[in-house]
Parts: sequence; structure tokens; C-alpha cells
Amino acid sequence: MSSAPFAVEVNQLGKTYRDGWFGKKFQALSGVTLSVRQGEVFGLLGPNGAGKTTLLKILLGIIKKTSGDATMLGMPAGSRGIRNHVGYLPEHLKIPGHHTIYSALELYGNLSNLSNREIRERRAQVIELVGLTGWEKEPVKKFSKGMLQRLGLAQALLVRPKMLILDEPTDGLDPRGRAEMRALIMQLKSEGVTVFVNSHILQEVELVCDRVAILDKGILQFCGSVEESAAILKSHSSTIQLNLIVAGPTTEIDLILSGTEVTSSNVLPNGSRDLEINVVNQAAVDGLIDRLRAAKLSIISLTPKQASLEEAFLAILDKSAKQ
Repeated sequence: MSSAPFAVEVNQLGKTYRDGWFGKKFQALSGVTLSVRQGEVFGLLGPNGAGKTTLLKILLGIIKKTSGDATMLGMPAGSRGIRNHVGYLPEHLKIPGHHTIYSALELYGNLSNLSNREIRERRAQVIELVGLTGWEKEPVKKFSKGMLQRLGLAQALLVRPKMLILDEPTDGLDPRGRAEMRALIMQLKSEGVTVFVNSHILQEVELVCDRVAILDKGILQFCGSVEESAAILKSHSSTIQLNLIVAGPTTEIDLILSGTEVTSSNVLPNGSRDLEINVVNQAAVDGLIDRLRAAKLSIISLTPKQASLEEAFLAILDKSAKQ
């Protein structure tokens, strides 16, 4: 295996579909260039039809690229040599209902070129990792959607992957299951496994991913850290968003804030006000502080509001729609 710093390298990748032999062409990917570092958790984001699944299928060798280049683990995407080192959890993994955990792992393990002996040696560990101990001999037709998702993850881990590709990994999981999935992803990262996550649940992505890529209409709109995405949102905002916690008479606070856009206001147990406000510029921030101090109100905290990945995602897509 390659010792290169990148687990995935994509350069000017393009994919064009055609509706029949002479039908209309559809550009699913257009000039996508990105890289995934070894040992990081990388998130792939985008609305439906953005090209995310097409990109994953090219990396896995399920479909062929039209143009550009893509490598995974130092080898051309789709190479047979990659398959024994990559675990894949598809979004809708179909497991026939007559299978048990044991027989399902045997089936998928054999498809990954594992011998029955290797499968027997590894299965107890992965079953425990995904929280299915005690269900080994039950038919999967009795399993809930969340349990089937756990079994899908178990088969992906069976090969002891150097890279794990997860397509909507928290689909069907309850809050506890999602927390356990996050913990497992972080454990795998600590062991040096590269994790590539495709998900529409941005809150989950924000909690685990080192960097994210945002696709829209087959074009890469952003690639960087969550913090960098928030900085892009800030650079496009016409106001300064602040979180203000202040103590004092409500009437005085309201009077001072008259003319200031207040987007959220809550009374805390100690009686102070927790507010989210928008101001036009730094001079307006300074003036607000001066007025609060002149009224002898206690400014408990005044901090810039941290933009969420979801807010940045929507702002980036909005910009894409206007181009």
C-alpha cells in the first residue's frame, strides 16, 4: 500500500451520463478536484442530485469516470487491489431476511475475499463493536432498521479496512445509536483508519469530521474544515452576529436595544437575558457596549455567534444557485 499522505486524490474528475444511445447528456460531475488525508474523517455533503453518490461509485469502481483522475490508497480508483483494504456501508444495504448475523458476515466476507476461517476469527470483535452481541443466530427479518444498519457496518469492518466509506451511516439509528456511531468513528480514526462519510445530517457531520466537501450540481463548491466554512459565511454576511448575556431591568435593556435586530431572546434562571443580535458594524458594537455600561447594566458576556455547518452549507448553496 502507498505511504502517500492522501487516502483519496481526485483531479478534474468528470462523469457524464446519457439517456439512451442518442439521448440527452447529463453532467453528474464536472472538474471535481479534492483530496482526503490519511487518517482523517472527511464529510461529503450536498443536496439530492449533487453528484455525491456518483463520486463514491467512481472511487469504488462501480462506475467508470468520463474524464479526470481518481486514486484511492495510492492506486487507481476501482483497482482490485483496493478492495481488501476498503470497507463500504451503502445507504440501502439489502440483506435477505433468512440470514443470521453469522451467515450474512460469511456472505459479505467471502465477497471481500476473506476465508471462512478469517471471518470466524474476526466476527466476534465486529459484532461487539456495533452492539449486536446476543443476536448472532437470529434471522435478520426480525431486525429493526437500526439493527440492520449496525449489521451493515459490521460487514464493512470485517475486512479491517484502511479506509471506511459510510453512506448515510446514522440512517435508522436512534439518538443513542448515533452517539455510539460517532464514538466508533472517532475510535477508528485514533487507530489510523480514514473515514469517508456521506451524510445529509449536517449536525452529525459537524461533530466528527475534520474537513468537508460540498457538491452542488456536480461542481465542488467548497472543501476545507468546518471552521473555514463558517469563515466563508461570515465573509458573506452584511452584519455582525453576537450572543449577548446581560443583567438588569428588562425595560432598560429593551430601550437600549431598540433599533438593534434581536433574533433570539431568553430569560436565564438567574434572571439575566440571553440574546442573539445582529449589528451593522464594529462601530455599532462599540456604541452598544457604551450604552449598556452608561446604564450600569451588567454585561455578563458578549461573544461572536459561531456559525453552524448547516448555516454555512445553506449559504454556499445559495451562492451556487445565484452563479
